[in-house]
Amino acid sequence: MPIQWILLGCGGHGRVLLSILQGLGWKDRLVGMFDPDPNLPDMTQWQVPMLEDDLYLSIQFPQGIQLLNGLGSVANTARRRELYLKFRSQGYDFATLCHPSAWIADSANLGAGVQVMAGAILQAGCQLGENVLINTRAVVEHDCLIQPHVHVATGALLCGHVWVGEGAHIGAGATVIQGVKIGAHACVGAGAVVIRDVPNGAKVVGVPAREYRK
Repeated sequence: MPIQWILLGCGGHGRVLLSILQGLGWKDRLVGMFDPDPNLPDMTQWQVPMLEDDLYLSIQFPQGIQLLNGLGSVANTARRRELYLKFRSQGYDFATLCHPSAWIADSANLGAGVQVMAGAILQAGCQLGENVLINTRAVVEHDCLIQPHVHVATGALLCGHVWVGEGAHIGAGATVIQGVKIGAHACVGAGAVVIRDVPNGAKVVGVPAREYRK
């Protein structure tokens, strides 16, 4: 029997995951979805049971079930990371999901729970840690090393040999030139062009990117 899935989070990113499953003909493997937000749009069109709360998962056996992390991130990946670690500590695995239009080199290495969205490209020698999100049409060039819980947002470009620290967020349309290191929990603003290393926890914006301080 195929492994069954439960979707955690039904906001924008969660609905994108639902669309991928529907397009692949895999939606029947989704046994339920959960989101605590009372202001969610009507989800009845998806015809997937809505779980009342995550207590359901605490009484299930993790064997035979994988979770899908339906949280995206804007500037801060902490909530996505926390959700992942919470259920990993309970013994659950997270599914790795790649859109069929993504191009992934045979030598790329993807960790548990990685998600690669439509039109994304992962070139030779890339290494992605667990729970990494490579969003729509993002490009990760050869030999990049991406630590766990990173979000490379829509249309971002990482040139060759870029190193991205745990929990960093690379904003939509940003470019990081070859060999640059992005520190853990750093944030690269949308459209920024990063030409030098970014410290841990820093936020950089602009062209060329400079550290942003209020």
